[in-house]
Amino acid sequence: MTATRFRTIAVTMTLCLVSLAQADVRLPRIFSDHMVLQRDLAVNVWGWAEPGEKVTVLFDGQAVSATADAKGEWRVKLEAMKANATPRDVTVKGKNSITITNVLVGDVWVCSGQSNMEFDMNGCNAPEDSAAANYPTLRQIKLDHRAMGQPDSEVAGEWAVCTSKDAPGFTAVGFYFARRIQKETGVPIGLLNDNWGGTRIEPWTPLCGFEMVPSLANMPNEVKQQTQEYRAALGKQLDALSKWVSDAKTALASPDATIPPQPSLPNDPLTDAGVPTTLFNGMISPVMHYGIKGAIWYQGESNGGEGDEYYDKMTALIGGWRTVWNQGDFPFYFVQLANFQRPNDKPEGGDGWAKVRMAQTKSLTIPKTGMAVAIDLADADNPDDIHPKNKFDVGERLALWALAKDYGKAGLVYSGPLYKDMKIEGGKIRLTFECIGSGLIAGKKEGRTPVIEDAGAQLKRFAIAGEDKKWQWADTAIEGQTVVVSSPQVPKPVAVRYAFSMNPEGCNLYNKEGLPASPFRTDNW
Repeated sequence: MTATRFRTIAVTMTLCLVSLAQADVRLPRIFSDHMVLQRDLAVNVWGWAEPGEKVTVLFDGQAVSATADAKGEWRVKLEAMKANATPRDVTVKGKNSITITNVLVGDVWVCSGQSNMEFDMNGCNAPEDSAAANYPTLRQIKLDHRAMGQPDSEVAGEWAVCTSKDAPGFTAVGFYFARRIQKETGVPIGLLNDNWGGTRIEPWTPLCGFEMVPSLANMPNEVKQQTQEYRAALGKQLDALSKWVSDAKTALASPDATIPPQPSLPNDPLTDAGVPTTLFNGMISPVMHYGIKGAIWYQGESNGGEGDEYYDKMTALIGGWRTVWNQGDFPFYFVQLANFQRPNDKPEGGDGWAKVRMAQTKSLTIPKTGMAVAIDLADADNPDDIHPKNKFDVGERLALWALAKDYGKAGLVYSGPLYKDMKIEGGKIRLTFECIGSGLIAGKKEGRTPVIEDAGAQLKRFAIAGEDKKWQWADTAIEGQTVVVSSPQVPKPVAVRYAFSMNPEGCNLYNKEGLPASPFRTDNW
């Protein structure tokens, strides 16, 4: 057989294999062994096949079919199912057959944000928790980092069962969140570990989210303009590249000619993880049809210099996600940023992340949201570490919101004190709070150990000011369900701040259930 004849046969065989591959039914990577499907919800299953091909999905006694459209896309809906911890198989049939094994039905939570959500169990200095991890009904899929210019349909990842072998790679916040819920409910939990360290909130937000918020409504136009500028720059460089190809061929034809330098192509800004919508396109869009229970979010460090504008961005993110998932106002619980860096001893505070924490607290006004306060969780011996090792309390505090709001745990205290109102009483200000549980205390927190009441201790990190806007550290007293603050240097007080700094070291207002008060300010100066 001649070499030419051999190459012709090889090419023909390759084309046949490609044709067969294109005809095969295919699923996105999120549908794979060990996955968890969302209970009590009509579940989407989708994928690709040859246009016009009939595809049938079989699971839980159901058999539902669809026909691939002209683009080769198909989608079916499984009827809502109850939670089921017994592993079963999903079968997808077209011209070929796919079997997905060890599938459970339970609750699926998106775990998103930046590095403190991506932070895994391996970094928690809690090897005993990973070593003891034997939770066959707790799973996660870690999704790859991808920034894209347009909403995409696929992102790589692999489902893993929570065992001592795989637990070190689980999102630590997600692990502790899910472990607590499972302990209380027994419901199988799947985690979509979908985050990227160092990222801002804007790349995670879909265009429709920006359009919902007047102050951000121009953001889609800015993204569109970036795209147009890139296309124009690319067009110019392609002309230069075409000329270079011609010149290079001419140079190659002469052994002594110098090959001209190749012109560079412009970078596509919409493949940059810092550009608005790119992470939504690459990491959220591929899973936005997958049924979920809700989302937990730990982000804000990269937007840490912001104030109220971060609240606007949270509104856009949450509203945008709820729109594209088309599941109504699903629960969205987030973490208020922990204390960080060296303490600021100036009573006015306002440094670092103080204002973005106010915006996070304001985000509680968005329906069906909840906030885990972490102001007491930085590593005491390493306050400059932006990644506190104690993710146990973070996950537990998030789980309390979910247990109270979504799992029917009536009477559960799920939040620490949240500032409600103030009343000036002569030279004092009386503060009232929501979520006081069974009472207010000065508390003491060390590592992962539960908060204890610090009997006789003064409340710290309260500052008070008069109309001159000069802040002084305040004397404090817990009186019943209120806190009274005053200072001999401020005879006519008008405003109070609590823990309003980057690291309000020593802030110690808790409820008796051991949950910390959120930092707050009563002024808008």
